[in-house]
Amino acid sequence: MPSTPVTAANSSSNGTAQEILLELVDEDGNTIGTAEKLSAHQAPGRLHRAFSVFLFDETGRLLLQRRALGKYHSPGVWSNTCCGHPYPGESPFAAAARRTHEELGISPSLLAEAGTVRYNHPDPDSGLVEQEYNHLFVGLAQSAPRPDPGEVGETSFVTPDELAERHARAPFSAWFMTVLDAARPAIRELTGPAAGW
Repeated sequence: MPSTPVTAANSSSNGTAQEILLELVDEDGNTIGTAEKLSAHQAPGRLHRAFSVFLFDETGRLLLQRRALGKYHSPGVWSNTCCGHPYPGESPFAAAARRTHEELGISPSLLAEAGTVRYNHPDPDSGLVEQEYNHLFVGLAQSAPRPDPGEVGETSFVTPDELAERHARAPFSAWFMTVLDAARPAIRELTGPAAGW
């Protein structure tokens, strides 16, 4: 994935862990400052910019990922294709494409904006809070995922019925249904009525 001035400024070249900053926003999504990633998620949470990606194969199945067990937030649960936070000054679209490539080794095709959604979801297991102004994106996955095991435990393509069955029996991220429901109009437009979304 190419480096941009924003991503270069937010990556460490000497192998040391660098503080990750998130963009704080107001209720209308206007940037009002920055905060360190973990502190922004500690209760009661600070409203910050995020993104969620939903990629589909040629038959309209949704690509899910199970978050790696080593992640500090929501480890081992199923979630949408990719989600994360833009660096301060990075566009949500660029961040969505960047993180999809970093986590899953694929570059989305026909990636398109699918609106925004604002939510407040506490995670009872970790005690962390998702106070997010989330930019939604839909697109196609036209190559096989090659997940980074530090980020992704496993992946699966599912139909709407398979998703409902899995959601009933397996843990999912606290934000999953909120972002899926908000993205459904764009998902239906991308996948067509036969896919059943």
